[in-house]
Amino acid sequence: MTILSHTHRCESILILIASIGFATFGATAYGDLVIGSPNTATADPSVPRPDTRPCVVELFSNFRFDDFSPRLFQYAPPPHCPGPWSKVVFEGDFSVTAGRQFDRTANVWIGGTNIYFGTTSEPSRTVSRSWHVERDLTDYSALLTIARPGEIVLGNLVNPTFTGVIFGSANLQFYPAEDRDDAPITADLVLPLSASPIGGTVSLQTSPSTLARSFNLPTNIERAVLDVYAQSQANDEFWYTCVPDDVADELQSCGATAFREGEITIDGQPAGVAPIYPWIFTGGIDPFLWRPIPGVQTLNFVPYRVDLTPFAGVLSNGETHEIALRVHNANHRFEATASLLVYLDHRSTRVTGGVTRNTIGPGPTPQVQEDLIRTPDQITGTVTTRSSRLFTVGGFVDTSHGRVRTEIEQDINFSNRQEFNITASIYVQNIVQTTTISSLTTTRGEGDDGEGGGNRTESKHFEWPLTLDFSFITNPDNSASQTTLIHQEYNSREHVTGEEREFFSEISNVVTPADTLLFDSHGAVTGNEGQRNAQSYFSRDSTGACFSRSIAAADGVLTLIRDGQGCEERERCRDGERCGDE
Repeated sequence: MTILSHTHRCESILILIASIGFATFGATAYGDLVIGSPNTATADPSVPRPDTRPCVVELFSNFRFDDFSPRLFQYAPPPHCPGPWSKVVFEGDFSVTAGRQFDRTANVWIGGTNIYFGTTSEPSRTVSRSWHVERDLTDYSALLTIARPGEIVLGNLVNPTFTGVIFGSANLQFYPAEDRDDAPITADLVLPLSASPIGGTVSLQTSPSTLARSFNLPTNIERAVLDVYAQSQANDEFWYTCVPDDVADELQSCGATAFREGEITIDGQPAGVAPIYPWIFTGGIDPFLWRPIPGVQTLNFVPYRVDLTPFAGVLSNGETHEIALRVHNANHRFEATASLLVYLDHRSTRVTGGVTRNTIGPGPTPQVQEDLIRTPDQITGTVTTRSSRLFTVGGFVDTSHGRVRTEIEQDINFSNRQEFNITASIYVQNIVQTTTISSLTTTRGEGDDGEGGGNRTESKHFEWPLTLDFSFITNPDNSASQTTLIHQEYNSREHVTGEEREFFSEISNVVTPADTLLFDSHGAVTGNEGQRNAQSYFSRDSTGACFSRSIAAADGVLTLIRDGQGCEERERCRDGERCGDE
């Protein structure tokens, strides 16, 4: 029995799981978290804010989600707080009543553009849950300068069996720029790739399925990026557990291999790659794993940003252009949306340019190796899927301040190794998956002074390790136990040089849950044991900012909060000592 198929079985017994209560401990408050509390807890930091007082615009308040109808609202910019803004932040607060309920997907839209995407916490029979999410929308400021219709899509089934009702409120916080010249550079246009003018994701069922939109763009584009969300759902929810079709039945798993990848095209030509992060929702595999600490980004997805700047000259040629997203190996299904952010040359109405190099190629060619040993009573061995992408995209645009050349070199490596041991009474599936992304963007300005001013390099590196050990053991009396251990990470580093400044930042987000579910001979959950989880979040940058928080839980309640670990070196750096890796 695979993780995927057993998870489907778990969905039928979540009623019983939700009925299991939590131990009660004396609660101790610590900031926004409470030791001894079973409420949802994350170590994620708030979005950094300026010291100024924000103008707050309420989007919706205490909306009730008990069916699958979108909830509409009307957005209007703050009347006494015109831009430019130094920071714009989305804040959302959600809760679910005690009872039985699955995790649900939530997304918020303004003018058809997504401003928040995540999933919800699952309640238990005795514990309602609440959680807070934030997103930095400063880059999306242009979207927010005029009134637009909005909607929140948070479908939730409520009936006599599934009783948990979800509530939500959200606002936008606008921080005025003290000086117009100090305002950040933000996109001039924000254009959605969504299901309708109001919003909504598009379902990508198979590899040929596309989310495509055609745009009549301005003729003075200097830079463009695409923020991409591709959320795994249905048969693809546990895509990292899947295997090739030829062994899917005997390994009792989903097919299409364990590799998925987002691919971007412009007018049908390859333009970028968006690797897929393995998000795990709060009902995933074993709901106890995520009580009270959810997985990495589970409540608040981070979009993957694809730099389309080498195509700026093409996009500025006055013709209609189609930008499209598909997911390679999609096998029912991914929910997708994207936002195109366009930056203009303000001193020119028309720029020219072209693509000078593009080695992305038509698509990935993953390699699969099957090393399985079959006997009449047992299957053992490994299935490994690998993919490597190394490409360069270059282009130029002739602007009001001279020719600007942009070249992007990207190296993307994916590996998924699954080890199986399957008998009549044992199902073991141990997964080690890694995704690494290295990107170097070089911008060279050829100004009128001939000095090549405006040169800039930006290097980014991502590492997304996922280790998942799963075993389902059936005893002679037909009772059973399911043990799961997970190690999930999101790591990123960025280094920018040029334009008379240098900037460095890094993020590390690690979640490590474990639990054993117990079943009686009829397949009903009788309890769980050994439940524990921990999250560590660390970030710092070359401005001297540093954030560190570690939390831990056991038996469904928060047991540890530790702040500041690892930031002591950062304080020494601020006092004049050299930082180790800058």
